[in-house]
Amino acid sequence: MKKVDLLYAFGLKPERAIAYLESKGMRITFDWHEMLDEAHDKAFTVAKVMRLDILQDLRGAVAETMDKGLTFQDFRKSLEPTLRSKGWWGKKEILNPATGELRMAQLGSVRRLETIYEQNVQTIYSAGRYRSQMDGAASRPFWMFVVVMDVRTSRICSPLAGQIFRYDDPIWASLYPPNHFRCRTRVRALDDAGVIEMTKDGHGVWNAEGSKGRLGSREVTLKDGAVATIATVKIGSTTVATDPGFNYNPGKTAWQPDPAKYDKPLRKLL
Repeated sequence: MKKVDLLYAFGLKPERAIAYLESKGMRITFDWHEMLDEAHDKAFTVAKVMRLDILQDLRGAVAETMDKGLTFQDFRKSLEPTLRSKGWWGKKEILNPATGELRMAQLGSVRRLETIYEQNVQTIYSAGRYRSQMDGAASRPFWMFVVVMDVRTSRICSPLAGQIFRYDDPIWASLYPPNHFRCRTRVRALDDAGVIEMTKDGHGVWNAEGSKGRLGSREVTLKDGAVATIATVKIGSTTVATDPGFNYNPGKTAWQPDPAKYDKPLRKLL
């Protein structure tokens, strides 16, 4: 089965996505869970990248992907030689600055580059799509989960397929995709006629009562003992839970000004 490239699957012009990426700073992290949830809206990071120049190379490649609409093969071709030349490739011992211990870690690989590419494209495009859909909410106020249903579909997203909620339903604060690593789910905005069409042919399920009373959250312990929060929602008899680090909307807090940087009179205008 041929793999569909994410850039074509999402079909979104990149301007909003690029603005989201450009709004981020950079942060060095050893483990992926050192920066969870909304923190990703403020900084670009890749676990086990302990040098800013390499982090900049990765961020630059992602930005070029957004700007030029590159496929994963383009992304890999432009980036892999640079990472190899700088020694960020294969398995190596690196120092964990938090503990002072040396640990064998997987640095660059084709698999890691694919994860970096897919995760950033999905998150960045979802943030841009969310802002665009919010701008059009007056005419298309109903949002539907669009899930790619095939052998790769996750147990997380499968129950969400076709579920329709209003744009202002609280479900979108915690389960707007991506909901896990390598997530391919997106959100489609509908008007009244669209909801009727989707529900009439069985492709959509209208949640007239919204998600009230069905949303929740819980803490989970990761392999190394760290604790993360996941979001949950009840869909029929199934409880859907995000993966750790995905219980937030990538576009809801993006581009938001930091009130601490403004004088009190100005804060009221934010």
